Amino acid sequence: MDRIATFKSFIARSPADPFPRYGLAMELKGRGDLAQAWTAFSDLLDNFPDYVPTYLMAGGTLSGLGRKEEAAAVYRRGVEVATRKGDQHARGELESALNELEPS
Repeated sequence: MDRIATFKSFIARSPADPFPRYGLAMELKGRGDLAQAWTAFSDLLDNFPDYVPTYLMAGGTLSGLGRKEEAAAVYRRGVEVATRKGDQHARGELESALNELEPS
């Protein structure tokens, strides 16, 4: 079975679990299908705004699509969520990604 179909099957079985949606988005990104990956990441951001891992990959996907300002907004939102959740590692990664987009 195709990995995309497998992730979609997991999503259908566990709609309240963000991980299969993240897996789908990452699979699409890994295949170079950035437009579809962004659709999947956007769904994650809308439905699971506290799922911290989404922000770094979603921002990177937007950046890859040439949508730098939107990527920066996603990174900034991710910094806020990571700070609130106490995830200092993710916060640092997001701040570094943001700094690469917006050099001082």
